[in-house]
Amino acid sequence: MTTNHLLEIKNYGQSIWMDNLSRDIIKSGELKDLVENKGICGITSNPTIFEKAIANNAIYDREIEAGVQAGLPTYKIYESLVFQDIRDACDILRPVYEASNGLDGYVSIEVPPTIAHDTEATIAEARRYFQEIGRENVMIKIPGTDSGLPAVEQVISEGINVNITLLFSVQSYINTAWAYIRGLEKRAAQGKDISKIASVASFFLSRIDSNIDGKIDAKLAKGVDNLNVEAKLKAIKGKVAIANAKIAYQEYKKIVQSDRWQALAAKGAKVQRLLWASTSTKDPNYSDVMYVDELVGPDTVNTLPPATIEACADHCDVANRVETDVEEAYNLMESLKDPDVNIDINTVMDELLTEGIDKFVKPFQSLMDSLEKKVKQLSPV
Repeated sequence: MTTNHLLEIKNYGQSIWMDNLSRDIIKSGELKDLVENKGICGITSNPTIFEKAIANNAIYDREIEAGVQAGLPTYKIYESLVFQDIRDACDILRPVYEASNGLDGYVSIEVPPTIAHDTEATIAEARRYFQEIGRENVMIKIPGTDSGLPAVEQVISEGINVNITLLFSVQSYINTAWAYIRGLEKRAAQGKDISKIASVASFFLSRIDSNIDGKIDAKLAKGVDNLNVEAKLKAIKGKVAIANAKIAYQEYKKIVQSDRWQALAAKGAKVQRLLWASTSTKDPNYSDVMYVDELVGPDTVNTLPPATIEACADHCDVANRVETDVEEAYNLMESLKDPDVNIDINTVMDELLTEGIDKFVKPFQSLMDSLEKKVKQLSPV
């Protein structure tokens, strides 16, 4: 029998979640098989995933028609479809949730991306999603924006599991970790149980390299008359995302060693794990599993799209690497400031966050538009 390398990864303290969800994989039994036999122990979803799942898929038509006959508005029909898929996925993953004592077995669903900069709306929707879906192992995704983090703190204090998404910079991760800690502290101060709350911090990878590689390629295309400068630029390509993630992991270690965290851990709090997201390699010149191989390590999650799951099962080279070459990672990030390179990493991270929200808003609106068309087709004249 061939080795499934996904199962090896678990031995290093990392969980593999899948970045994909549709009714097809639920009804066909594919999801159940991935969970029971392939090592998948969580699911993440987002508006892009649901647009692909629902638009032009007849499997949802009967439920859409029922919503139309009930006189539901389009957004309520959308929620009825998505919430049911999330519930069914939660039920399939429930045995993982129970066997891991609430460490894994979660299914993530994002609040509408259109409210990414509205704290109060995010809090209200997170509460409503958690209540209406009605599963202990659902995790509400909230963007790690300046407006999102106060919402994270509040809903954590109310006992809602949170996946903080669209984190690019190390500082954004640090801010997220402390928002989680403040939420737990607030709940503990009320004398409430904090042992059943879980959170992950979704730290994005491939989009960073795509952005920075594009900037380097543009510099090289203009022509570099110094071989040393050319070498400096080429040495950075495809390396920044992993270096950035390794530095974030070092910050995670500092945070969990802090007195404030230790006080919460003594009350049963679960660590907020770093979750590596955006892990499909965009450049065909790079290994299709490089964002898996280089970031295996304890107390982490890697969420993989189906193609990367297959690739990793087949040929991941599994070893504990999240703490290897850490000094080189710091040096690489520092090299971006070199006048010959001159890439402002903070500007890049701001660009990526803005783009990231936009990349979720557009498919969300596109899905709502396609649903609206179906609703009109099915509506009685």
